[in-house]
Amino acid sequence: MFAEIRRKEREMDSQQAKEVLENGSYGILSMCGQNNYGYGVPLNYVLEDNHLYFHCAVEGEKLRSLAENNKVSFCVVGKSEVISREFTTSYQSIIAFGKATFVSSEDEIRRAMLLLVKKYSPEHMETGEKYINQAITRIQVIRIDIEHISGKFH
Repeated sequence: MFAEIRRKEREMDSQQAKEVLENGSYGILSMCGQNNYGYGVPLNYVLEDNHLYFHCAVEGEKLRSLAENNKVSFCVVGKSEVISREFTTSYQSIIAFGKATFVSSEDEIRRAMLLLVKKYSPEHMETGEKYINQAITRIQVIRIDIEHISGKFH
């Protein structure tokens, strides 16, 4: 169902791929946008078990696109360094494929938002909780249920 990596010697095992995904600071969410053009959006995210979470406003192109077609991919580039003398790049990258779901449970929204605060601002958990309480009605949380993940390195 999903394409195999052509350069098998550069393929990561699933644990390595999950580590790159877990440790990444941002990723690119790719989906089918307006007029069937590809639409990629960089965003912060958090991984929990086999789910990615991110948050956004309660309206916009991303939400319209996901409502029409919830099949997505999510790309994260880990370590990356251009090696100019060799005309190459040393890198780690992953692509996760899955289906996006609009989270409606306030408990799951709150949990996802706390995970995001813990990942990006762990020294500000108390302030983050206050922010979540104030913003809970003005945010949409999306969960991507990962169906397949692959990673490469060089």
